[in-house]
Amino acid sequence: MLHRLTLCISALIALFFVAALPARAFDTRATSAYVLDVTTGTVLLEKNAEVPLPPASMSKLMTVNMLFEALADGRVTLSTPFGVSDRAANMGGSTMFLTQGDRPTVEDLIQGIIVQSGNDACVAVAEGLAGTEEAFARMMTDRASALGLRQSTFANASGWPHPMQRMSMKDLALLARHLIVDFPDYYRYFAQTEYHYKDRAPDNRFNRNPLLRLGIGADGLKTGHTQEAGYGLVGSARQGDRRIVFVISGMGSEKERAEEAEAIVNWAFRQFTMKTTVKAGQRVAEAPVWLGSSETVGLVPAEDVNLLIPAGQRDGISATINWTGPIPAPIAQGQELAQMVISRDGLSDTVIPLYAERGVGNAGYTTRLTTAATKLLAHLMGNDAPPLPVEPGATTATN
Repeated sequence: MLHRLTLCISALIALFFVAALPARAFDTRATSAYVLDVTTGTVLLEKNAEVPLPPASMSKLMTVNMLFEALADGRVTLSTPFGVSDRAANMGGSTMFLTQGDRPTVEDLIQGIIVQSGNDACVAVAEGLAGTEEAFARMMTDRASALGLRQSTFANASGWPHPMQRMSMKDLALLARHLIVDFPDYYRYFAQTEYHYKDRAPDNRFNRNPLLRLGIGADGLKTGHTQEAGYGLVGSARQGDRRIVFVISGMGSEKERAEEAEAIVNWAFRQFTMKTTVKAGQRVAEAPVWLGSSETVGLVPAEDVNLLIPAGQRDGISATINWTGPIPAPIAQGQELAQMVISRDGLSDTVIPLYAERGVGNAGYTTRLTTAATKLLAHLMGNDAPPLPVEPGATTATN
């Protein structure tokens, strides 16, 4: 079964890439980078991706996340007005030119943060949700941890330079995926190309994301720049059925950042192809059953297995199926029994849960008695190995 499974996957891939050239790894100029295919969950590129670094304005994505969560649970609406303190109005750097006494709505502030990268808008959101920016930063850190962002700590809402303001590129990519997947009604703001509050600051009305006007499917998310961090970008693009998220940091200029971001998008979509290699419900293996009404049970995926394949790759792809068995009866149809791990050279493994194709009841009395007698006879003859493959609890694998 192992050999046939491997040949089956290889044969499918060979059909798809008869005339393609092999995919090549991307040699990024960024000091730190992470590229994720959101559709399949495949990591395409990692470079210093788990190192906590100064994120600059890219950390504003966490401020936006906190505001989106407040919208989602009803604490605020898009029309809820927020106050502007003296502290917010006097923020330096990039702003949406709020003045003390303004009453911008939540929707105004979302656009001010995303499009104008407004530090003043971030402070207004922090104070409006938590009372103080310091309390909000603690909330951001706690929430990041709950979201699985392991290298993220916050000292402020804007990304203003601070020794405790740190995020890894992987964390930023995971946060971007969270914003895309969990807030589809609000994610649209990231594709907005210009905005200015009450006709103020017309020169600062344009979104800094250099990819939005290139027609390559880009629709987010956030740029960042400080002297310490260099030029960075959290980007996302969608082409056809695929979406990617990528993060780069440490670029030397806006021009270099724009060129590298576009190159990554082109590479990610043109050097990899998504194919359905196994259909939902298609049997990929059989596992032995212990004392069941059937000796084996089919293992099937619940959903289509969409596999991301480097262009031209026919070798270096294998599938391993792991389960603990023989699997004791009774077994319910749809019960998770195993995992299929698909490995490809140069890419992260894809893990697919496998389920019982059908239910298997307990064996009858005669079968159980015969099995017990056979085991006893084997033991008396000095052969402790039972006639079934292994005792329950052992791990069996095919690859």
